[in-house]
Amino acid sequence: MTDSDSAVEVVDAEIVDDEDRALPAVAEVPAPRALVDRHTLLRPGAPVPTTADLPTYTEADFRISQETADLIDEAPPANTSRTYGSARRRFEDWCGENGRVAMPCTTATFVEYVGHLVHRDMAPASIRVHMSAIRSAHPDGQQPGMKEARQILSKHAREWARRRTPRKAAPIRTPALAAMVATCTASVERERPRALRDAALLTLGWGMLARRSELANLLIEQLVVEDDGVTVLVAFSKTDQAAAGESTFVPADPDHPAVCPVVRVRAWLEGLRRQGVTSGPLFRHITRGGNIRPRSGPRGDFLSPDAIGDVVKARAELAGVKGPDGRPATAHGNRRGPAQEISEAGGDPTAQGRWKPGSPTVRKHYIEPAAGKANNPLHAARAKARAQADSNPKA
Repeated sequence: MTDSDSAVEVVDAEIVDDEDRALPAVAEVPAPRALVDRHTLLRPGAPVPTTADLPTYTEADFRISQETADLIDEAPPANTSRTYGSARRRFEDWCGENGRVAMPCTTATFVEYVGHLVHRDMAPASIRVHMSAIRSAHPDGQQPGMKEARQILSKHAREWARRRTPRKAAPIRTPALAAMVATCTASVERERPRALRDAALLTLGWGMLARRSELANLLIEQLVVEDDGVTVLVAFSKTDQAAAGESTFVPADPDHPAVCPVVRVRAWLEGLRRQGVTSGPLFRHITRGGNIRPRSGPRGDFLSPDAIGDVVKARAELAGVKGPDGRPATAHGNRRGPAQEISEAGGDPTAQGRWKPGSPTVRKHYIEPAAGKANNPLHAARAKARAQADSNPKA
């Protein structure tokens, strides 16, 4: 044996048949797939995008902090959040009773629920709220289809219109406003702070054509009171969700000091100043004893929109201001009344009430009805008939 032979290491080995030899399985990597559709635009020389170009996400890309989650929860307006929350709970309860999945739901479940609401004879506007609440709760791209639900709702809306007359808030026109403010001036001294607040709220709100939420969120710093009127900065509103802000001028009414917004707002600001309040919320809670005290809670010292509505309704009840159905006027009547008067005088209430330019609501409910009254062709026909009768008295 040579030295080279002795250096060879001998190991145990087992001979196996080729058919028994099994190599580890190697997973096949799919070839990158093109990411194009009929809307894709490829510039000259640009490569076709593929799945290989997609980023790789980790859990960190989907997590948000508790602080951000709180901001999301607080983002919707309180009224909308409460309404949508109620609608979603009712949908979830119905799904549970009927053995259906609520989130994300199928289009069939969505359509069946809309049909359920129609069979209950719910108002079409309320059904639309429920539909919007359900769809907005779904992740993007997982919302149920709308085609069939819209068809059902459209037919229901037509039948509803045949059977029902829409209820509208009773308009608070100038005489009604004066009667409501008079209930404030008749208050005893112990109720004076509340009376000052309510009179300012009624007259300023009427002159602004204000929504409840706009009055509820006003700050003292957002008012400039001068002899000829009050300039109000509405920081945000229903038609200004981005909070760009919009100024509204409410002119004084020197011929009618009882309902003059300058007189009433100045009196309320003086009442606040006597209690040491010179900044912050304009309309605040007042105790039974007539004092203003700091409040806790999400609204803090601000009155809520519902509380604004309660003030208007209470003053309407005291003054006997009611609608055709016998119910007391509401806060929306304090917006409808001046809008009607402006329209009947030939004006357009859009800007004063902060509606969107060209608002169909203003055209349908204020401008066109006022024009229909003033320019009704029967007026001309009757005037002609009177003229003919005057020129031929023996006919």
